[in-house]
Amino acid sequence: MKYKHILILTFIVSGIVAMTYLTNEDTDRDSVANKKIDSLLNLMTLEEKIGQLNQYSIGPELTGPGAKEGNQQIRYEQLKSGQVGSVLNLLGAEQAYETQKFVVENTRLGIPLIFAFDVVHGYKTMFPLPLAESSSWDLDLMERTAAAAAKEAASAGIQWTFAPMVDISRDARWGRVMEGAGEDAYLGSEIAIARINGFQGNDLSDINTIAACAKHFAGYGFVESGKDYNNVYLGKHQLLNTILPPFKAAADANVATFMNAFNDIDGIPSTANDYLLRELLKGEWNYDGVVVSDWNSIGEIVTHGVAADKYEAAVMALNAGSDIDMEGTAYIDNLKKAVENGDVKEKDIDDAVRRVLKLKYDLGLFDDPYKYFDSKREEKTLFNKEHRKLAHEAALKSIVLLKNENNLLPIKEKELSIGLIGPLMKDKDSPLGNWRGAADKGTAVSLYEGIVKSFPDANIDYAEGVKLSIGPNNFFNKTVIEEEDRSGFAKAIQVAKNSDIVIVAMGETAYMSGEGRSRSTLDLPGLQPELLKELKKVNDNIILVLMNGRPLAISWEDENIPAIVEAWHLGHEAGNAIADVLTGKFNPSGKLTMTFPRSVGQVPIYYDYKNTGRPSSGPDQVFYTHHNDIDPSPLYPFGYGLSYSKYEYSNPVISKDKIGMNDTLQIKVMVKNTSSIDGEEIVQLYTRDITGSITRPVKQLKGYKKVAIKAGESKEINFELTTEDLAFYTRDFDYEAEPGEFQVMTGPNSSELKSAKFKLIPNETDNL
Repeated sequence: MKYKHILILTFIVSGIVAMTYLTNEDTDRDSVANKKIDSLLNLMTLEEKIGQLNQYSIGPELTGPGAKEGNQQIRYEQLKSGQVGSVLNLLGAEQAYETQKFVVENTRLGIPLIFAFDVVHGYKTMFPLPLAESSSWDLDLMERTAAAAAKEAASAGIQWTFAPMVDISRDARWGRVMEGAGEDAYLGSEIAIARINGFQGNDLSDINTIAACAKHFAGYGFVESGKDYNNVYLGKHQLLNTILPPFKAAADANVATFMNAFNDIDGIPSTANDYLLRELLKGEWNYDGVVVSDWNSIGEIVTHGVAADKYEAAVMALNAGSDIDMEGTAYIDNLKKAVENGDVKEKDIDDAVRRVLKLKYDLGLFDDPYKYFDSKREEKTLFNKEHRKLAHEAALKSIVLLKNENNLLPIKEKELSIGLIGPLMKDKDSPLGNWRGAADKGTAVSLYEGIVKSFPDANIDYAEGVKLSIGPNNFFNKTVIEEEDRSGFAKAIQVAKNSDIVIVAMGETAYMSGEGRSRSTLDLPGLQPELLKELKKVNDNIILVLMNGRPLAISWEDENIPAIVEAWHLGHEAGNAIADVLTGKFNPSGKLTMTFPRSVGQVPIYYDYKNTGRPSSGPDQVFYTHHNDIDPSPLYPFGYGLSYSKYEYSNPVISKDKIGMNDTLQIKVMVKNTSSIDGEEIVQLYTRDITGSITRPVKQLKGYKKVAIKAGESKEINFELTTEDLAFYTRDFDYEAEPGEFQVMTGPNSSELKSAKFKLIPNETDNL
């Protein structure tokens, strides 16, 4: 390190010396950090402060040798002069080291960069999509996969991921449902905590952990028409009771960062929404972490039509509480002038910078700016056997059995003639899914490979049948759906005719869901439905394996295909895991966290809807809330999933029929495995608030237990409910439980429930 840039070491040493004179009360880590950060802030110029709030996406060439031109030259000079605080998308320990070294040795204060990347469901080893993995309802599993992803990313020089996405969404047309945990606020909150704990561990300075980011704050999952980046229309009660709970859970779990949403809410872009950021997040919730914009979402305030130019956008965003400008150049170009003009207060910039410096301190970058950059550790960590084994476990637990007519599954006979058909059967890339981190293209185990391995004595024949897509198929381009090429139909039909069992792999490619991949229909894309109908004409024993990133509308398939397996995009071990389920080596236990509609016309569809003034009053009625041309029920409800085991539920038994505000209600239910196969069941608990100060959902998930139950065994499952579980934001926006009558319900999914009633009564002192 150059002697003239030794200030960072002086900063560290001064902090250590200062600790000698602190009282016992002051020796906690936060107190030490605050003293160090205050000292550093006093040394920083306004330009250097603003630089800490500036984030760019860069490649290795930016700080490497060679001439720089245009915008690249500007960013090079800004990096060199301390006007960049964090970067994203620079991968690899060696490249990150060189960039960090360039910044530390060339800038006046030597403040290190943070390196960020979208580690959504793995870094090099791919685990199931977040929506898929949420179907496991296994919080420990989700914490472990996030921890493995963090370990890989950290070994490659990354200290910050833009995950988890905790947006609640009820609209499968929105492509980004693949990144979330489904439609339910309670389960989404639990999963958010698990994934944050996995990424961050117990200590952010541990070289195997990375900072997490709760995104997108807020309302992004409610974009109109399911169109990405679209506007959002919702009321404050819906915001507080449905959308914000996972974010509040994330804040309480000490998530290191929040990310703004692209959308507006009631005409105000989320990135400039002072109610969300200043009043709620940083005020009422007392959140002391970093708020980062989404990609150029500060610049897009201009496009929204709320700011006239980037100067106004920068002023609005900073004053609202957005700390870091990702790729917008709004802050770096305008904040100094805004301070000079009195439009932005320097104390608010100091607050934002303090949050950024605190994150760097927590990550241990002031102790050693090069601690994450070990190429040998990177080589040893990435795509190792332990992570592949975990990916297999996660894939197994994420699979949902949707239909199994006549017990077609599991396939027990090994000497069979098996037809393998479909555009995704040999696909080794789509199972990796979208937002695939640094995974190598085409490295997943295909379903074809998994089946061939599992059935060595079978007579296997294959036909692609139909091409799912042609043309560009990557993150930056649209997938072109093939609608005309039926040249593969004849061979596929012949294979089906000659087979005892036909396994058909259909669905979406990796880039048919994800950011910017909204759809207006939810059918199987392209010619897949047509081919499936032709196959059904020649063979009734069809097992449909779906690979997709969102719920699909598959009413014809449900009515006509005897066995359907929802296999999502399961990551690297997809083919092996699906084959293990098809053969019965693993008994499926996954359950849906997002409702499957019968038709796209039902969307948005979700289990915790509210009664209208005209709910269904029975068959053959006209004047009630419904569509005239379709059964109003979902195709597959929230919480639904079959098993090779069969379970029988008793009615729930409650400890009392009246509870006070400080009491706890005990609920127990007996669940019996009536089959000859050991299994695992997800037992679910729901409540209904019969009468409230505002309209209340017909049911809400309040708890669940995932339990192993042996063949023939009965197990007593116990739950507890407190008034905290019954609380919500009432008509006056007070968060409390209201006295009155409640229903408690238990069952295997949100549609098959048995219930009991109790009353919540006010304490006597409440009336005094």
